[in-house]
Amino acid sequence: MSYQNWGPQDLSAPAPSRLPEVPAQRGMVLEEVQSGWVGAVTRVEKSGGMHVVALEDRRGKSRSFRLGFGFLLEGQPIRLLPPAPRAPAPAAAARTASGSVRVEGQRAQVAKASRIWVEGKHDAELVEKVWGDDLRVEGIVVEPLHGIDDLAGAVAAFRPGPGRRLGVLVDHLVPNSKESRIADAVMASPGAAGNVLIVGHPYVDVWQAIRPAVLGIEQWPVIPRGVDWKTGILTAFGWPHTTKEDIGLGWQKLLGAVLSYSDLEASLLGRVEEVIDFLTVE
Repeated sequence: MSYQNWGPQDLSAPAPSRLPEVPAQRGMVLEEVQSGWVGAVTRVEKSGGMHVVALEDRRGKSRSFRLGFGFLLEGQPIRLLPPAPRAPAPAAAARTASGSVRVEGQRAQVAKASRIWVEGKHDAELVEKVWGDDLRVEGIVVEPLHGIDDLAGAVAAFRPGPGRRLGVLVDHLVPNSKESRIADAVMASPGAAGNVLIVGHPYVDVWQAIRPAVLGIEQWPVIPRGVDWKTGILTAFGWPHTTKEDIGLGWQKLLGAVLSYSDLEASLLGRVEEVIDFLTVE
């Protein structure tokens, strides 16, 4: 016989079985009572025959806990359940990450001669994640430039023309910037008119095109001049930042927060759509 429930008790307190039952959702902020750990839900998985939830704190550190009792949500005790299974969306309403209607049963086209050029690997990965399904249907390939200092030479080597168009997405394309002067020079070169489109967003780096609210912050940190911007951002987040691998891992965490076009700023969305239209509309 157990005596652990003998003695004075608060009879008004709900029994554990009567606690609100809440399915875990990505981004939900919870406190694990026993350890005091506070973090956002990043994933739920089955391990050793039981469901566990990973909670990531504001410094980017993660710990896993068994689902069930022992969690607080907005200060209130709950019983944490596995995520509710998602009902499949009707086929007619299926959408790609870019928000367009998904084309079912159609194979990706053979790549066309036209191309989308972006400044770097991270830009290419972001465009692929949101617009990749659409671009495969259209047969358009995205290629990273790794900088635009020699954009004029690269465009000349590409030899744009009818049926061989080029769309270029540039970081920090604002008036009187180095980027705007390079773009103007390219567009003045022979063969560019009507066959080359250069657009850009106002951000220092494509990272900033992710809406801050998606990352749980009010705004992107302001990095002082003279400090490498990506290093400064990771430092401000409290994430590892000293090596190229740290930068890459930091970007993957940011990219993982992007699920669809709604997670990106309108100033990027409009420019990418403009480039796709330019390359696909006859």
